[in-house]
Amino acid sequence: MKKTVYLDSTIPSYLFDRREGIKTYIELTKKWWKEEREKFRIVVSGETVAETSRGDHPYRAEIMHFVSQLEMLPYDEQLDQIVQVYLENHLMPQSSTGDGLHLAYASLYKVDFLLTWNCNHLANANKKQHIRIINTRLGLFIPEITTPLELFSETMS
Repeated sequence: MKKTVYLDSTIPSYLFDRREGIKTYIELTKKWWKEEREKFRIVVSGETVAETSRGDHPYRAEIMHFVSQLEMLPYDEQLDQIVQVYLENHLMPQSSTGDGLHLAYASLYKVDFLLTWNCNHLANANKKQHIRIINTRLGLFIPEITTPLELFSETMS
């Protein structure tokens, strides 16, 4: 059985991005998508869709089309309660519930990996222990939060 990977909005966005300043991340994301994605069950949420639809960026239509082709996890009322606990425990910034929602989806649906380039609030070694503590208190699954760089298959030379 394939392990499940939840994509936050940074992953589909980077697949279509062309900015020079993040070129390395873009190339790694495209390489992971090309070489690794078939090894996993890929899922997104309504929050992934909502975040990719915001703003005025040049590749929004392509990103939205791409995301619409992926498996969507259903909304559950428990998600709002989980995010509220994350906010109350200062796990995520009060100004943005999106990161908390991504984590809540991955936790509630027992997703193996939450794939992101958000290294401030999600793929951050300083946050991971706090996430483990709060999810353990809530009786929730603890997904592995990672970047595409860390989710390549091991190769033998």
